[in-house]
Amino acid sequence: MIEFLAALALFLISHSIPARPRVRAGLVERLGERGYILGYSALSLALLAWLLSAASRAPFVPLWDLAIWQYHIPIALMLPAFLLFAGGAVCPNPLSISFSRFRFDPDRPGIVAITRHPILWGFALWSFAHVVPNGDLVSVVMFGGFGSFALLAMPIVDRRKRRALGASWHDLANRTSLVPFSAVAAGRTGMVWRTPQLVATLTIGAGLYAALLWLHPWLFGPDPKLAFG
Repeated sequence: MIEFLAALALFLISHSIPARPRVRAGLVERLGERGYILGYSALSLALLAWLLSAASRAPFVPLWDLAIWQYHIPIALMLPAFLLFAGGAVCPNPLSISFSRFRFDPDRPGIVAITRHPILWGFALWSFAHVVPNGDLVSVVMFGGFGSFALLAMPIVDRRKRRALGASWHDLANRTSLVPFSAVAAGRTGMVWRTPQLVATLTIGAGLYAALLWLHPWLFGPDPKLAFG
């Protein structure tokens, strides 16, 4: 259990420290942007592999019995999670994590209209959805820790982006929301997309969902399709 907790702590810390602007800037200056991304990705994958390996060796402490209905929870939540992941990756987003190099258009915000933290919300949905069918102590701590980390990261990212963007942060943030769909429901923004971003979001999100649904037994063990009888 000590090894598992140490691996989990280091994995979470590794995703906290480099996100700090000064630390990231220093690493980019020394390694270059490409070197930083490659090094950070390699470190994350190595720590994740260690974490999963440590989890498999940790003592099994059951908290509740497995039931087939529990698989319906991740089956229902993983599609929106993958759509949030995909939309967050392809749509420009000055307010949170973004992998797009295109300029953000507040009149066509895409996934940002739903929430300003789509990738973090996708990660939270993925994490908490996997708590339900994994009723042992290690799984609850691991997936619950991932989900809590994603939720706690949202206000932290807000503070950093507010400092970086200055007065423009309030104008941009007013057109979206922390809680998904709140700004849409309040009429502060509309669900307007660039067509290529919408197509990419739906294609990538649905494709990943279908692929992981079928590959899950071979990659991770449990078969979520058992929920279909």
